[in-house]
Amino acid sequence: MIYLDHHATTPVDPRVLDAMLPMFSTHFGNAASRNHAFGWAAEEAVEQARSRVARLMGVTAKEIVFTSGATESINLALKGAADIYGPKGRHLVTTAVEHKATLDTCAHLETLGYRVTVLGVDAHGRIRPEELAEALTPETILFSLIHGNNEVGTLHDLAPLGAICRSRGVLFHVDAAQTFGKVPIDADAMAIDLLSVSGHKLYAPKGVGALYVRRKNPRVRLAPQIHGGGHERGLRSGTLNVPGIVGLGKACEVAMAEMDEEAARVSALRDRLYHGLLAALPGVALIGHPQERLPGNLNVAFEGVAGENLMSGFVEIAVSSGSACTSASLQPSHVLTAMGIPAALIHGSIRFGIGRGTTEAEIDRALEIVIAQVRKVRQGMPLEPAR
Repeated sequence: MIYLDHHATTPVDPRVLDAMLPMFSTHFGNAASRNHAFGWAAEEAVEQARSRVARLMGVTAKEIVFTSGATESINLALKGAADIYGPKGRHLVTTAVEHKATLDTCAHLETLGYRVTVLGVDAHGRIRPEELAEALTPETILFSLIHGNNEVGTLHDLAPLGAICRSRGVLFHVDAAQTFGKVPIDADAMAIDLLSVSGHKLYAPKGVGALYVRRKNPRVRLAPQIHGGGHERGLRSGTLNVPGIVGLGKACEVAMAEMDEEAARVSALRDRLYHGLLAALPGVALIGHPQERLPGNLNVAFEGVAGENLMSGFVEIAVSSGSACTSASLQPSHVLTAMGIPAALIHGSIRFGIGRGTTEAEIDRALEIVIAQVRKVRQGMPLEPAR
């Protein structure tokens, strides 16, 4: 199998696994056990990881709260802010192309009496800064935005949007699950107040993530959503997942050292795949921003071809016809719908996610398979698995 679904999840980097293994055996202590060496060693490992996560987003270690992943981080950020700042105002703003973790959390807050404004996007999946400025009111407490879209790869320019929020006294939350460790993030320069990340998108294990919570200028306060024990400075109770946290920290250290070089390599593979498809097939449409996009993301639609039918012949390659978190749904992608993509193209779209282990040989083989299957579907031939 050729794995081209790195937006859904990534394999654990061997260097990350090596860092984690001792935490399962010889260094298995509880980081909250303060009375013996086993606990001290675990706590030291957690704090080293906290510093590594913080450095990758340009913040201090004390501003990092460990969670089970980006979904929990987003829930803590939005619900926690709503609980604290509700007396100031009960209005939040987000966009139509967010991950379901954000949209469903906003929908829940609406049932509690909060008002949510959902901004539309352009054909590339980006919001217009002027529309954000118009949407903010004296009652607005938070704006939540996905940095790099998990389906189409479009990147938002965060700094101007953060500046708008800062000037209006509105908290700026960023869902960076897809971008953290892959493109540069500077929370201060971008005026970010809350930032959610997930380990398994960054070659760390599943079940671990983090939330950045700004401590000054302004100091952000959140109400905890999980109670019991007061872990993580009271913001997220529960025994810490020490192996996972150590893995996330190591993944951040690797990303810090290799991000620029890896982004260039992966972007070149993405372009190799895209231009190979264009050269061989008519009716190939790029979805998402042509330049401002995740290095490893290629979302394309093949005119006259249903994506699910096409994928049934992809025995040798792993790709997605949409977000892995919602791929069980038969509904068309809410992201592509919000972008105004025609229904025929939505159903013919395929998301390729290129990652750290992808090689040129795999891209070339994937090209052979995709080109052959598209031609078969268009000619009405039986879909025989490509070998």
